[in-house]
Amino acid sequence: MTDEIRVRFAPSPTGHFHIGTARTALFNWLFARNMGGVFVLRIEDTDSERSTREFEKSIIEDLAWLGLAWDEGPDIGGPVGPYRQSERMEAGVYKKLATDLLTTGHAYECFCTTEELGGERKKTLAEGGVSQYSGRCRNLSSDDRAQFIAEGRKPSIRFAVPESRRFAFKDVIRGRLDFEAEAFGDFIIVRQNGVPTYNFAVVVDDSQMGITHVLRGEDHLSNTAKQLMIFEALNFEPPIFGHLSMIFGPDKAKLSKRHGAASIIDYRRQGFIPEATINYLSLLGWTPASGQEILDVASLAAEFDLSRISKSPAIFDIDRLKWFNGQYIRKLDRVTLTNLVVPYLVESGFVKPEDTADEFNRLTRIVEASQTSLEVLADIKECAKIFGEIKFSADVAERLAEDRAQKVIKVFISFMTEAETVNKDEAKDLIRAAADKLKEDGFKGKEIFQTTRLALTGTLSGPELFYIIFGLGPKETKRKLENCVS
Repeated sequence: MTDEIRVRFAPSPTGHFHIGTARTALFNWLFARNMGGVFVLRIEDTDSERSTREFEKSIIEDLAWLGLAWDEGPDIGGPVGPYRQSERMEAGVYKKLATDLLTTGHAYECFCTTEELGGERKKTLAEGGVSQYSGRCRNLSSDDRAQFIAEGRKPSIRFAVPESRRFAFKDVIRGRLDFEAEAFGDFIIVRQNGVPTYNFAVVVDDSQMGITHVLRGEDHLSNTAKQLMIFEALNFEPPIFGHLSMIFGPDKAKLSKRHGAASIIDYRRQGFIPEATINYLSLLGWTPASGQEILDVASLAAEFDLSRISKSPAIFDIDRLKWFNGQYIRKLDRVTLTNLVVPYLVESGFVKPEDTADEFNRLTRIVEASQTSLEVLADIKECAKIFGEIKFSADVAERLAEDRAQKVIKVFISFMTEAETVNKDEAKDLIRAAADKLKEDGFKGKEIFQTTRLALTGTLSGPELFYIIFGLGPKETKRKLENCVS
């Protein structure tokens, strides 16, 4: 085995990139970066009916968005390509090794039809047996083979599982694991159409690509058992395996959409920050030695240690992910954040696409005023509403028409300047001056601030009053207040 650490992320392009798959990619990437190793992207697209280049493109874009750059892959090449299984199959990579297994007696041709296999399975289950292949084609005579071929049957290739053998391996996460080979039955490694099955193709690819470590979900444990048998039969050295725990929802049930789980592209559309997503995903089953929660990707890579991966199921909590995202949003400077939220403001109709450049300074003030209220970037669509034209509810309109409310509004109008903008401190000074004047006439702070907030936004919730005036600017603030004077 090479001294260089080599890991791979090998998605099947049959759908979009989801949270569980992203966590697997991240742990492999962090391990490679921590060890100064190589992160390989391999596309497992032998399922020609379900695999598409569109899904492949989507997965690659999501990986790039997360910042998980790969060192070798189908788009950038590398020394052990091709990196798509479909292209490797066309090059005859799997066919040659399948033939070798047939020659050495580790595999055999199986001529059983789908109907025959279904009937056998049904009979076995009815008798209380375990559903696995009986091995009926394992010792066919040459005459039997000739007859099946004459009937037009195309054989699949099955792996001849060793009898009375126990296999053991050390999982870097779970410790020593072993299994009885006979529990699996002879399994197919090449289908009748000549396409290799997952377990066979993976063994060939991992060996030829020099993969030293395979980190993947615990749902692959039965696959690992089969793959170890194939590694031995081909006289290939297996990689070191580590099986990550499952991810559950807060109710300890299997993760699903009802827990807020979605594809990475959906999180991107909602306005999650890639750095925040990476930070949160890293803590799904792993604990940094520093005990810190908020860690940038460089710190994550520096701290990542396989020994600190938990065997227990990880809990995905969408609210927790939003909290992390909010923390990262708070750290962004207002120009960067404004650039990130402009598409959402355009989408909501708050600003026209052609006006974003001219309105950028105003938008930065609105964004800064809203920043502490954002959990995801898309929240800006709701937060920005108070800075646009508002329609008062009947209750609010009635309250603002009262004499005392009118007094508050008029005093605030008198303190507004004709300047286009004020900074936050100047906005605070304006509020303080108007409030001091009103308090001389017996008004209380709560009444002053609630009335002014209602007049400007139509609601009692939202950013602090000085942020509202800062976001609107004194001239726009004055105009809005004047519209409330009856």
